[in-house]
Amino acid sequence: MTQSNYNSSNGDLLNIEIQLLMEAIFLRYGYDFRNYSKAHIKRRVLHRLGLSNLPSVTQLQDIVLRDRHFFNEFLDDLSINVTEMFRDPEFYKSLRENIIPKLRTYAYFKIWHAGCSTGEEVYSLAILLKEEGLLDRCQVYATDFSRKVLGIAKEGIYQKNEIEQYERNYQLSGGLHKLSDYYKSRYGSIIFDKELSSKIVFADHNLVTDKVFADVNLILCRNVLIYFEKSLQDNVVGLFYESLVPSGILCLGTKESIRFSNHEHYFEVIDEKQKIYKKKIR
Repeated sequence: MTQSNYNSSNGDLLNIEIQLLMEAIFLRYGYDFRNYSKAHIKRRVLHRLGLSNLPSVTQLQDIVLRDRHFFNEFLDDLSINVTEMFRDPEFYKSLRENIIPKLRTYAYFKIWHAGCSTGEEVYSLAILLKEEGLLDRCQVYATDFSRKVLGIAKEGIYQKNEIEQYERNYQLSGGLHKLSDYYKSRYGSIIFDKELSSKIVFADHNLVTDKVFADVNLILCRNVLIYFEKSLQDNVVGLFYESLVPSGILCLGTKESIRFSNHEHYFEVIDEKQKIYKKKIR
C-alpha cells in the first residue's frame, strides 16, 4: 500500500494503524503521543514512511518496536522543533514591559522554559534578562523530551543563514544593543556567549508523562500546546499551575489560550494578545 493510497481511499485504515502505532510506542518505550494532535501525528508518520520507503504503518510499527536506533530517528520526527530567536517580537516586548518589573522584586527567581526545542528562544530569554540586569539573579530550566534537540541547545551553535531575521526580531522586541554583541561568528555558524548559558540548566522532561518540574516564578511554553488534543492541553496547564509559585507567570504562544480550559479560573490575564497569565492566590 503506497502513501498516496493512504491519503485517498484508505484514510480510516491509516487512522487505525497510527492509533495502534502510538499505543505500541507508549507500551514499548513510555513515550505518550496518544493525545497529540491527530493531524500533526499523521503528517509526521507519513513523512517517515516516505523517507523510509515503507509501504504501510504496520511495517513501520514493526521496525519501530524492534530497532531502538530507528525509533530514536522517528522520535525526532515527532518532536516539535519550530523555533527562532525572539520569535514573535511583540511577546518579548510585553515580557520586558509587564513581567520584568515583577521579577525585579525577587532577590532570586526561577524560570522554566518547557518544550525548549533547539534553544533559540531560551537564548533570547537569557539575552533579555542580561540586558535587564537579572541574569545573575535567576536559574533557567530549559526542558524537552528530545535529547537530540537538547544537545543542540546546550552547544548554543546555530547556522548563520537565519541571523538577519534574528537581528530584525531582536530589534523589534525592544533589544537594547545589537544581537551580534552576544555571539561570535565562526565557519558559517554563530556561537552564543557562554555567559548566557551559565544560568541555564538543560534537562530531559516530558510534559505528557512527567510530573511537576520545580517551583518556579515564570513558565514559558510557547507554541507547544497547539500540537495537543484538548484533554492533554488541560493536563499540561494543570501541571504548569502546580509548578508555579503564588502569583507566578505563565506564557503561552499567540495561538494558544487557557480560555475554556478546566484551569481558566485559576489564572488572571496580564496580556490577552500575547497570552500571558498570572496564577491567582487561592
